[in-house]
Amino acid sequence: MATGTGFGKTILIGDQFVLEEVPAIVAALPYETEATVERIDGKGWVLEDNRMEVPGYKEKKKHQQVGSINRILEVMGIDVGKTPIKITYGGSLLAGSGVGASAASCVSLARALDAEFNLGYSIEEINNVGREGEFPYHGIPSGVDNTASTYGGMLHYWVKNDQKHFEKIKIKKPLRIVLANSGVTADTAKLDDYIDLLKERDPEKFTSSMAAITSQVMDMKKALEAYDIEKVGEIMTANHQILIGMDLSHEILVYLCEKAIKMGALGAKVTGGGRGGYMAALTPDKDLQETLASAYQEEGYHVIQAQIGGR
Repeated sequence: MATGTGFGKTILIGDQFVLEEVPAIVAALPYETEATVERIDGKGWVLEDNRMEVPGYKEKKKHQQVGSINRILEVMGIDVGKTPIKITYGGSLLAGSGVGASAASCVSLARALDAEFNLGYSIEEINNVGREGEFPYHGIPSGVDNTASTYGGMLHYWVKNDQKHFEKIKIKKPLRIVLANSGVTADTAKLDDYIDLLKERDPEKFTSSMAAITSQVMDMKKALEAYDIEKVGEIMTANHQILIGMDLSHEILVYLCEKAIKMGALGAKVTGGGRGGYMAALTPDKDLQETLASAYQEEGYHVIQAQIGGR
C-alpha cells in the first residue's frame, strides 16, 4: 500500500486563457488530496472517494473521474487486469470547481501508483501524468493546475508555441485569501468551445481582451515581487470586470466578490474556469479574513481560508 498527495490551487489571474498564450499566476493551496493505492484480489480497479465536497460535485464529475483514472493507469503502464487495485481518495482539500480538485486527484494518484509499483518517476514525470489525467475533465488541459498541484508555491505559468513554462514567484510573506464557493459546479470541459465562440463572434475584441489581461498579469507579477498587495487586489478586481463582460463569471460569484470589497477586501474575482465554482478575495490581515469567511458561512457558502505564496 502506498499514498501520494497533490495540492489544491487558486489562480490569481489568467485563469481561462493559458492556451491562448496568455500567462497566468497560480498559487498552491495548503490543502491536499491524498490518494492511497493498495493491491486487492479480483480484477480491475475499485474506488472509494472519501473527499469532502461541495454538494453534488463528485456525482457530477463521476464519469470524467473514471476516464481520468483509466488514462493515468494506461499512461503509467499499469495493468490492473493482472494486478487489481483499490484507490482511496481523502485529504484536506474540499472538492469543488475552481480549486484544482481534479488536478490534485490526478497528481496524488500518480504519486501513489509510482510509490506502490516502484516506477521511479521524477517530479517532471509526475507532473506530466497529472496533466494526462486532466484530459477527461478539461478537454485540452493547459497544464497550469497540475503544475501547481505538483510543485506547490506561487508560480508564473505560460505556454508558448505549445511549450509549457513556469517559474516560482518569491514574495516577502504569504498572502491571506478567502475562497467562497458559489454552489454551481461548472463543466470545465465545455470552456474551450465557449472561448472559441467568443473568438468567432468578435475577433478584434477578443484579441484586445487578451492583450489587456496579459498586461494585467505582468503588472501583478511586479506587484507581488514588490509586495504591493493593494495593487494586487486592484488588478484582481479589474480583471474580474473583464471576465464578467465575457460572461465568464456568474451572478452568485459577482455577489460574493462585491460583498468582499464592501467588507474591506483588497480585491476579488472568480478563480478557475469560471461560470461557477469559487471566487477568491484578497484580505489584508487575519481579522478581516476570518470576518469575511464567517459572513459567507452564515449565508450557507462553503469557504476555504488559506495563506498562499509561502514556502
